[in-house]
Amino acid sequence: MGGSPNEKEFVDEDEPEGSSGVDEGDASEGEPGGAELAVCLVSGGMDSCVTAAIARAENRELAFLHVSYGQRTEARERRAFGELADFYGVRRRLVVSLEHLARIGGSSLTDSSIPVSEADLASREIPTSYVPFRNAHMLSAATSWAEVLGASRIYIGAVAEDSSGYPDCRPEFYEAFERVIEVGTRPTTRVEIRTPVIHMRKSEIIRRGVALGAPLQLTWSCYQAEESACGRCDSCALRLRAFSEAGLKDPIPYA
Repeated sequence: MGGSPNEKEFVDEDEPEGSSGVDEGDASEGEPGGAELAVCLVSGGMDSCVTAAIARAENRELAFLHVSYGQRTEARERRAFGELADFYGVRRRLVVSLEHLARIGGSSLTDSSIPVSEADLASREIPTSYVPFRNAHMLSAATSWAEVLGASRIYIGAVAEDSSGYPDCRPEFYEAFERVIEVGTRPTTRVEIRTPVIHMRKSEIIRRGVALGAPLQLTWSCYQAEESACGRCDSCALRLRAFSEAGLKDPIPYA
């Protein structure tokens, strides 16, 4: 079974390690007078990176939340999260440990006795990489933090293209969870869930990211390797197909 994170259960990193070099006043894609503060779930993957780029354009300030849950590539994803937060100059950072998901198991991402399946993009079955109800745990942590911070939005990089395999990536799941937030927080709390890439194909996400100057070279998607991406798991296969359809070369290394 996957190991537990070594960090404290909750780690709040207040200061970025470096400057993004990005003009904070550039919000050409944003909404006029966007929200003051939004919480953005950032796994370190391609979808969350582009979601963060969109959130940055739509809000005055972002708070980045990363969730470790004993996944195989936990250290590499954490590194990607830090580099993305540095790139965007995000001051408010929170790393949450949900190690109980590894203890529960049931997923090839958290249980070393379950092999990571080879990619089969034509399959309509739930893959072994599904972590049972994971996104609900992530959204719960994000909601708690948003309520404390006074944030009015939560961004998550869910993609419906994945939803044939992952039931918690479907649009109706987020609609239902928004109702949970409404009834389960203070009467004065108003938090909406934003899923800006949920109806995009992966290739469209890449094109949007390029248009926004998102640092896709800093992202990591592989389910089982941390030095060079395996190129064989579902996540790698979806990513490689997307870059091919977009007519671009994936900037991360592959074995």
